[in-house]
Amino acid sequence: MHSLRGTPPKVPAPEAAIAVKTQKLYKRDVELSIISHGTVQPSTRTTLISEVTGTVVRISDKFVVGGIFVKGDTLMQLDTADYDVALQRAKAKLISAQAQLELEHARVFQAKKEWEITGRPNSEAPPLALRKPFLLEAQANILEAEAEVKYATIKLNQTTVRAPYSGMVSRKLVGTGQYVTQGSPVAELFATDFSEVRLPLTEKDLSTMGSISKGIISERSVVELRGSMNGANTQWSGQIVRSEGVVDQSNRAQYLVVQVDDPYNLKPQNSNSDSSPLLVGTFVEATLPGKLLKEVFLLPAGGLRKNTQVATVDSNNRLRLNPVSIAFSDDNYFYVNSGLEEGAEVIISALGMPIEGLKVSVTDRPPSNFGDGK
Repeated sequence: MHSLRGTPPKVPAPEAAIAVKTQKLYKRDVELSIISHGTVQPSTRTTLISEVTGTVVRISDKFVVGGIFVKGDTLMQLDTADYDVALQRAKAKLISAQAQLELEHARVFQAKKEWEITGRPNSEAPPLALRKPFLLEAQANILEAEAEVKYATIKLNQTTVRAPYSGMVSRKLVGTGQYVTQGSPVAELFATDFSEVRLPLTEKDLSTMGSISKGIISERSVVELRGSMNGANTQWSGQIVRSEGVVDQSNRAQYLVVQVDDPYNLKPQNSNSDSSPLLVGTFVEATLPGKLLKEVFLLPAGGLRKNTQVATVDSNNRLRLNPVSIAFSDDNYFYVNSGLEEGAEVIISALGMPIEGLKVSVTDRPPSNFGDGK
């Protein structure tokens, strides 16, 4: 039996195939975006200073922390007694100066009559003979007295502390009965017409934006702000208004300023709005528009191999290495602008050592991905 046995047929050994995961890529236009964070700040913040000295006799109901006021509202009233007296004295001095001027006019008239008796023309009369210097002095006294009345009136009006603009009280420093001196702070205010958010931009952010020139700011000005308000996630809409144009020495960042109109919903058209007010001091996240990449492939971060190559699968399930050009990259994708064909099936799973022509077995082959429109 051993001598009569036949030779077994030779069967070719099956070629081993590596299991991979793939993804089909298609060209598309991609508008990049940037995430930045900042704190809401008022557009105008003011320390209100008393311009006169006196005792606080009355305080407005709006003059409390969180109180809302409009431009021209009376916030605080100081005692006016001393300034009433000063104004009365200035008015009395003005009346006296006016009387002296009338008297001097009469003396000038009399001096002209006396000169006419000489028979010579008035043009030949010396200034003292016609009392011209005395008339000028009387007129100067009038101007001085009028200035003192004006100054006393200003000081009297300054005893009423009025709001310089529409806003809110953030800090109250005096109370009724307190004696304040000239130059002492009485409150801290901030404007509520709009708020600002300073957003830092790193070098990578700036490369994503492409530019923060005036053209970019005007064309792509709308910015979405997100934050937490009373335990709920809330969104607000802002507008890019300017770049500060300097590099911060502490973090080497440039700052872009986003403006939010009527953050407290105080304007009549926004008074019934359901949106939450954007309080000063709120920490927000902003999505800023970046540059537009046209006809690029969105390659997942794990799909790029050494030497800027991408592993693809051909129609025979063979691995092919394709050198590609990267237009941009972020934490999630490489944006490939050349080196791949439309609908290329790219290997996105890990490969130990990719070898050209290696047999692969696709375990997950979706029909299409990333905006192929199928």
